[in-house]
Amino acid sequence: PLGSPPRPRALSEREPILDPSLHQHLDRKINFVAGVIHPWRVSAFERLLWRACRGYLVASFVEMPEPMEDPATGESITWVIFLISYWGEQIGQKIRKISDCFHCHVYPYPESEASRADTMSGLHSQIQDLSVVLEETEQYLAQVLDKVVLVLPTWRVQVQKMKAIYLVLNQCSFDVTEKCLIAEVWCPVRDLTQVQDALRQGSYKSGSSVECFVQRIPTSESPPTLIRTNKFTAGFQSIVDAYGVASYQEVNPAPYAIITFPFIFAIMFGDVGHGLLMFLFALWMVLYENSPSLRQASNEIWLTFFEGRYLILLMGAFSIYTGFIYNECFSKATVIFPSAWSVATMANHSSWRWDSQPSCEPLSRSRPALTPPRSAHSSAYLATHPSLTLDPNVTGVFQGPYPFGIDPIWSLATNHLNFLNSFKMKMSVVLGVVHMGFGVLLGVFNHVHFQQRHRLVLELLPEMVFLLALFGYLVFLIFYKWVKFSVADSMVAPSILIHFIDMFLFTSNADNLPLYRGQVPVQTVLVVLALASVPVLLLGTPLYLCCRRRAPRTGRPAVRLGSRGGGGQPGGTRWGLTAGAVPVQPVAVGEQEPLLEGQEAGNSVNATKEDVESGGHDPDSEHLDFAEIFMHQAIHTIEYCLGCVSNTASYLRLWALSLAHARES
Repeated sequence: PLGSPPRPRALSEREPILDPSLHQHLDRKINFVAGVIHPWRVSAFERLLWRACRGYLVASFVEMPEPMEDPATGESITWVIFLISYWGEQIGQKIRKISDCFHCHVYPYPESEASRADTMSGLHSQIQDLSVVLEETEQYLAQVLDKVVLVLPTWRVQVQKMKAIYLVLNQCSFDVTEKCLIAEVWCPVRDLTQVQDALRQGSYKSGSSVECFVQRIPTSESPPTLIRTNKFTAGFQSIVDAYGVASYQEVNPAPYAIITFPFIFAIMFGDVGHGLLMFLFALWMVLYENSPSLRQASNEIWLTFFEGRYLILLMGAFSIYTGFIYNECFSKATVIFPSAWSVATMANHSSWRWDSQPSCEPLSRSRPALTPPRSAHSSAYLATHPSLTLDPNVTGVFQGPYPFGIDPIWSLATNHLNFLNSFKMKMSVVLGVVHMGFGVLLGVFNHVHFQQRHRLVLELLPEMVFLLALFGYLVFLIFYKWVKFSVADSMVAPSILIHFIDMFLFTSNADNLPLYRGQVPVQTVLVVLALASVPVLLLGTPLYLCCRRRAPRTGRPAVRLGSRGGGGQPGGTRWGLTAGAVPVQPVAVGEQEPLLEGQEAGNSVNATKEDVESGGHDPDSEHLDFAEIFMHQAIHTIEYCLGCVSNTASYLRLWALSLAHARES
């Protein structure tokens, strides 16, 4: 009927939105624009489209399920896909211009459904083809890399050799004809034959028509220092080189540091347990030192430990030794031998008794102080004696020195720290003075070797007098007090520190008894000798060289330090003295005369053979700069005198760090 309301029709996905009859009257075509846009620009893009087109469009935005890489920046972005439907060509132009302004990636959108299906199937086939190509490419690259891994060590060696060859060639120079290379190098005497053989073999294998040869040329320059090391000595040599490299043919202190460095470390780190852990760790690195995984590690800290494995091995071994001396294993005392102190004997000869083992409390002087638990027999005595001291004056209480190290009863004593303070402080001073004196005595070999015997009297002797008159005397007082005063008169023993202070003040202290008769005059003489040695050390060598230059000379003495030890090698391999080195010059045949004639005056070829063999240490040089010599000697004197004081105090760190390690462990 006409008055009834229209019934709703069932809608389908394929049914057009507009009425077909209306569409025919409008005669308009619906177009589409599809593309992707950055997610940050979606809101602004949508607002501008709506305002510019006045709503004559339908836009749909959907995020991609997976992020994709931006081809311009390489950034991984979750793009937003948009599909815009519109009517009219003018609106389409506006949409395309706005899309270009927002840097959108616009893609063609087929009009018919069949075209869209064909496009989708084509894209899927392209994706499958690209996936197959990528997979095959990855497999091929994996095979290539597997083959490269096998030859990579060989390539690395070849590249390193080529770099080394080009580095050497870049340091060479052309001759006047620019047909041959000339290289001036320093070569150890013992390796000179090998260099000649290598040049001869290189010329033969390369098929060169010009043979290489080596010519020895004189020079006045001091040769560089060559120190031959192996895997054991390399770590110790690097420590010495960190402070300074010895001059040519001087004594190398590294062999002595192999013993002194680990031992000084062990004084600070003396513990059997900790030293054993360090020793086992270093032993593991030594046993597996040829393992590629250990040698080729990229961790810089690990490589530092690995290169110093032998140093750590000796430090661990020496720490075990000093740990037995300190009688400490993980900071706990061990009872290897029976204690030399008898508590039962002390109990039988005194008024205190107990029924169980003693506990520890601090003690005074050098005798253990023990605190027993209270009992019925000792309550009255303990009320007035909270700390009970073992008296070595009582017969049988102290039965003699402990066989090795410190008696374990000291770990139970309450004055354990006071006892170790005195022991380790004096030990540090004694070892420090001995170590410094040994370093000064090494200069004897340098002075004798370079024929500079005047330095023995004008430098070495004042240095030893200054060191021994002050700090050597301190070591003497330590040992003298240990020997002279026994248990019976230990309570009246004077203070060494007060005596040492009074020594510099030229006074005496009535409250501090002298150690021996005539101590004050002896100390006064020693201080005067120490002070008198300073001007000798400061002015002796410069004045001697000045007087020697002004004295008339009949001729110049030729100092020849020929080969010592056979084979034409001066000094061996720096275990004692630096290996000898001579300048050599590989040149081509026929180029010898022009080379020598082309040298300028004052160059290395005008020096004498004696200058080469003495390593540039010529005491009779005509070009002595006395201002420079005096300045150098003044710096050396100030550095030595202040160093003796500061180094002696610095050795007390052995005492401080040793106590800190024992207490914190």
